[in-house]
Amino acid sequence: MGKKNLTCIACPLGCSLEVERIINGVTSYNVSGNKCPRGVDYAIKEMTNPTRMVTSTVKIKDGLLPRIPVRTSKPIPKEMIFKCMEVLNDVEVNGPVKAGDVIIKNIFDLDVDIIASRSM
Repeated sequence: MGKKNLTCIACPLGCSLEVERIINGVTSYNVSGNKCPRGVDYAIKEMTNPTRMVTSTVKIKDGLLPRIPVRTSKPIPKEMIFKCMEVLNDVEVNGPVKAGDVIIKNIFDLDVDIIASRSM
């Protein structure tokens, strides 16, 4: 058995959660401290497969500014964040770019795209 304290980020309430992993032939989780059902889903996901959205910038040629904001289309595994940032650091796109344009298709074969967050 293991307990972990988390602050839920599934909604603006920011509940203090306590998650207890129970191994009794089958692994299950007991979550307490949540004020909405999303806290339970968040806590279990955080214990089994934590993911995050990544927001960053990439270089752009012929843009109003030297960098354009980008984000992942879906959350990626937490352990892939720094690897993703290394890739984005080497990317340079040519303007013009529209918000929603795919900058990198299917990064790391995760079925996640890097997309532009603004037009430039």
